[in-house]
Amino acid sequence: MRIGQQKYTKNLNAGGYTLFELVVTLAVIAVLVVGTIPMSVNAVKRQRELRLRESLRMIRNAIDEFKRDTVGACPQGAVTTGNPTVPGRGADAPADPRSRVVIDDCTIFDTENLDRYPPSLDILVEGVRIRQRGINLVGGSGLRPGSTQATEVNPTEEVIKVYLRDIPVDPMTGEKDWKLRSSYQTKDEENWDDVNVFDVRSASDEEALNGEKYSDW
Repeated sequence: MRIGQQKYTKNLNAGGYTLFELVVTLAVIAVLVVGTIPMSVNAVKRQRELRLRESLRMIRNAIDEFKRDTVGACPQGAVTTGNPTVPGRGADAPADPRSRVVIDDCTIFDTENLDRYPPSLDILVEGVRIRQRGINLVGGSGLRPGSTQATEVNPTEEVIKVYLRDIPVDPMTGEKDWKLRSSYQTKDEENWDDVNVFDVRSASDEEALNGEKYSDW
């Protein structure tokens, strides 16, 4: 019986792990887990940074598009743009070829906003009244009953143009708390002067993976 017990014990020891081996294995696993945590955190942060850049690009493009549509709009003292095809009312203004319309609601601009950038971010979402830039010619009469002369402009209807579907959330703060800057302010000024919206920045003071501050993007 003693010989059989010794063989059984020897077989158990040969097929198992020692305590030292288990400790070493757990230590290696712990090192691997700890090493992957920063990588996971950085991956999440990088995704947020990409969303921030995309949101800034979206808002800035909307601001620039609004600005392009103000060229030739609202002669001084007027409440509407009038016919932009008439000299002196927008026809002689060097409009950007990307702009197909001109803003027709002059009440949104006050006397301080001489540059005519958007007076707020909300107006990019709410939209503004616009009219077509240039003459929209159609076929002359005689082609079919009820057609319009080529020299006539299509009847103008009130059309609202929206520049942003919605104000995006700042992925770094989780809020729509963008810092605004007017065209009359320097980049270092913290408080918006309420004149117009020339640029937007993140309200986060955190540092990006490249060492820059998000508020400087």
